[in-house]
Amino acid sequence: MGKLISWIVLTLALAGPAIADNLNWRIRSEHPNVVSLEFYSQDYSRAWPGDGEVYILDDYDTHSYNLQCQSGEKICYGAWVRGDSDSYWGVGLNDANGCSDCCYTCGQGDTDLRILNN
Repeated sequence: MGKLISWIVLTLALAGPAIADNLNWRIRSEHPNVVSLEFYSQDYSRAWPGDGEVYILDDYDTHSYNLQCQSGEKICYGAWVRGDSDSYWGVGLNDANGCSDCCYTCGQGDTDLRILNN
């Protein structure tokens, strides 16, 4: 038992504390309909804004979303036409789809401007 406890303590010490960081997303919708937007961690079971809420894009302005995250955490955006989750960008509603270029790593700089259009 003593060896197990020593191993656990050593493992936790080597892992070190998670370092808090930020990831700033810039997104603009050019779609004629209202768009819902959410961000999904690929490393932890969480989303932004979370708690069943979504960000609403109902204009053509560029919006910034500064997410507090853990350094190295991979975060993807999902957006969809409100009321039509089959029309989506990124990973879509509930992180349900794959994407080739919709994820960034926390702590490695801000994202490029993402433009959602037809």
